[in-house]
Amino acid sequence: MDPLLIARLQFASTASIHFLFVAVTLGLVTLLVCLQTAGYLTRKPGYERLTRFWGTLYVINYVLGIATGLVMEFQFGLNWSGLSRYVGNVFGAPLAIETLVAFFLESTFLGMWIFGWHRLGRGLHLALLWGVAITAYASAYWVMVANSWLQNPVGYEIRDGVAHLTDFSALLANPTLSFALPHVLGAALMAGGLLMAGVSSWHLIRRTVDHALFRTSLRLGLVAGLLGTTLTMGSGFPQFGAVGAVQPTKFGADVAEAGLLERWTGQFGPGDYTPPEWTGVPLELMMMIAFVLSWGIFLLPLFYRDWIIRLRFPLYLVLLSTPLPFVALISGWLVREVGRQPWAVYGLLPVSDAVSPVGGGTLLSSYVGFTLLLGTLAVVNWTLMARHAARGAGDLALGRPPEPPPAEQSEPAPVPVHA
Repeated sequence: MDPLLIARLQFASTASIHFLFVAVTLGLVTLLVCLQTAGYLTRKPGYERLTRFWGTLYVINYVLGIATGLVMEFQFGLNWSGLSRYVGNVFGAPLAIETLVAFFLESTFLGMWIFGWHRLGRGLHLALLWGVAITAYASAYWVMVANSWLQNPVGYEIRDGVAHLTDFSALLANPTLSFALPHVLGAALMAGGLLMAGVSSWHLIRRTVDHALFRTSLRLGLVAGLLGTTLTMGSGFPQFGAVGAVQPTKFGADVAEAGLLERWTGQFGPGDYTPPEWTGVPLELMMMIAFVLSWGIFLLPLFYRDWIIRLRFPLYLVLLSTPLPFVALISGWLVREVGRQPWAVYGLLPVSDAVSPVGGGTLLSSYVGFTLLLGTLAVVNWTLMARHAARGAGDLALGRPPEPPPAEQSEPAPVPVHA
């Protein structure tokens, strides 16, 4: 058993599944802000019900997404000690900021938002949700700063065989970050929007009692999905030039023609420094899905006609399109991560030097155990989300008004006793 192959398979499993949780979190929190802000401005009770309904799905995904993130942390320490030891001084800095500044604040704001219904003022309660959204985006930003450094290491120097950070601003100005961040945020908005539109379509197909509410969330989800698709495509195509300039081998450039073969073989020895050829398959699949979803721009105005919504065929199309953003997300992740192989840090640290010096049997046990745990969390998450989504926006636990205390009954007056 090849320890390196098992470690890479485990990272692919944990990172890709966790990435789906993150995308849903970022997409749904943006839509929740829109719904609760609209409710605050218009005072229409329908927006509050929609906020409570979609907020329930968001909280389920957020809680279980934290658990998948913990699995990610464990597999980093177990399987990639070489990476932590060699570049931890640089790679760990943005991740520490993400944990301390973004994640802790985000969890605090979310907890206050969950338990603050009907206890806090409407404006303060809305501000808490805005805080959740802002810190969620800040969290994504710092994670992408760390990931972009793996793609294009900048602002460092090697001292005593270890990378040390010398220019923090270089991390923030990394050319692989400028297009990758909006690309990921657009993909998350696309996934959250299509998820909202798909669930709403299912309720409209079944003609549930909350027809008017889900008609509103259907249109909001479609608008968000198309905006996300546009942002994803607009920031995706420029990456062929921006990323190709610093990672020429990712998109098929020959190592020798790029002038890298002599330097790499002189430093790391002879070997195959080109990524797997099959990475072209997820790249083409991702682009095909983006083009298919972009056609919704021309169909979106039709969904503002009630007679279109009364037809079931367009709703079925929306419902069947719900998994497409998630397929595109995994495809894009494969292109970005596998496309930099055989490097853990491009041109600096090969994956063979980044893996932990652990036997294949130990890594296999870790892979099976963590994959089963992660798969269980994913199944539980989607089962709970599907169950609560199917219940509709009726009696919701999130934001339920507190029951009034029972009225105190006065003691009956004593009956006079006559002698």
